[in-house]
Amino acid sequence: MYEKMIEVDPDEPTAEENAAKGITKPRYMQWRETISSTASLGFRIEGFKKDDGQSSRDFKTTKTKEQLKQHFKSFTSNSKIIQGKYLRRLKSIRATLQSSEFFSKNEVIGSSLLFVHDDTNQAGIWMIDFGKTVALSDGKTLDHRTAWEEGNHEDGYLTGIDNIIDLYEQLINCNNLEPNS
Repeated sequence: MYEKMIEVDPDEPTAEENAAKGITKPRYMQWRETISSTASLGFRIEGFKKDDGQSSRDFKTTKTKEQLKQHFKSFTSNSKIIQGKYLRRLKSIRATLQSSEFFSKNEVIGSSLLFVHDDTNQAGIWMIDFGKTVALSDGKTLDHRTAWEEGNHEDGYLTGIDNIIDLYEQLINCNNLEPNS
């Protein structure tokens, strides 16, 4: 983890971390969230592969809404059809989660949204990776939007979906203003 950190930002480790040539996993995880969009928007892009075979996993420091919109635009080849299908599916997922008793009683850590589309304009989004999902004890519930603080179990899942929806709405609105989109 130390090597991954200094690869991105050689000035980030403390003197003690440099001397030990190591960092703790929690320190690495918190740092990683601050250099990406996770801390500010509740999600980050891990990677994508386009239908032409182009792929990328170089999103470690993708942080701003503008950067994310450009990546979403590239991933969808700026297709209003694909973007509209993704937007509708995201809104459906959000509505389902907001009304789910199961979701309100579980902390969802490390889950992902898998976006898939093809050149025939078929598109879908699936929730995947639930290995670290944990049921809350003592009848506690989460809103999945409250800011995380140590011990509160909030995961920001709906915050992330809200922000992805906002970005896709901005892309579609921008597309409606551009000719030939």
